[in-house]
Amino acid sequence: MFKPVYERSNGEDGFVSLEVSPHLAHDTEGTVKQARELWRLVGRKNVMIKIPGTPEGLPAIRKCISEGININITLLFGLPRYLQVTAAYIAGLEDRIKAGGKPIDRVVSVASFFLSRIDARIDPILEEKELGRLKGEVAIASAKVAYALYNSAFAGESFKALETKGAKRQRLLWASTSSKDPLFSDVKYVAALIGKETINTITLATLEAFRDHGQPGIHLEDALTKAGAVLTQLKKEGIDIDIVAQELENEGIMKFNKDYDDTLEAINTKKLKQLI
Repeated sequence: MFKPVYERSNGEDGFVSLEVSPHLAHDTEGTVKQARELWRLVGRKNVMIKIPGTPEGLPAIRKCISEGININITLLFGLPRYLQVTAAYIAGLEDRIKAGGKPIDRVVSVASFFLSRIDARIDPILEEKELGRLKGEVAIASAKVAYALYNSAFAGESFKALETKGAKRQRLLWASTSSKDPLFSDVKYVAALIGKETINTITLATLEAFRDHGQPGIHLEDALTKAGAVLTQLKKEGIDIDIVAQELENEGIMKFNKDYDDTLEAINTKKLKQLI
């Protein structure tokens, strides 16, 4: 279904993601092995293999990129880890070129930030510290700073050398963009995060809400100074966003494991019913 989009966009869009088992999130070799297997079994250019951006996932991402496997890096919550992810992607492309000058023009990757979960975790802490004015601001602030880091990483001289060989920029993807707090606008994480070379994955309900009352416009680079100030304020108040990001990563893996296991169980149950 998405192949025409892939072809029409010259390999920029039209991708479908398939995840390695989240049980392998802390197993580098296991992740690489399964990513290769899924890539081979699907056998389509517009598939992306999803790998969590854990410390163990970073070398797996680099290795898979070097082998020409498209990668969707998932479960990103913090800026330091995002910088490591961009470095792994660029290093993977460089490794691929060094390995006999293999082509890199069809290797595609996205870095997926999970946003509303950040606010859902941080906002109760802000209330306790009487910092209600910052509620609902941290995730978008993180996204804006991440986008500034994206522009820095992929507009520099080091990446320009790769672009001359056909390298594609590793676009940012916004995930978990449905508002968790009923007091927030239902299009909060869509309207504020529209920007060039980005992707927003949204539920059908959020899409319909934006169609109804969303205001299209490129806002991702608006108020960058304010975004940085929000994160600075957290630090001053003793809230370590990096610790929060690690906690969210750990919880995310546990949730992914459950969803993955539930899916396999549902498939196996259906197979058994068909046999009976």
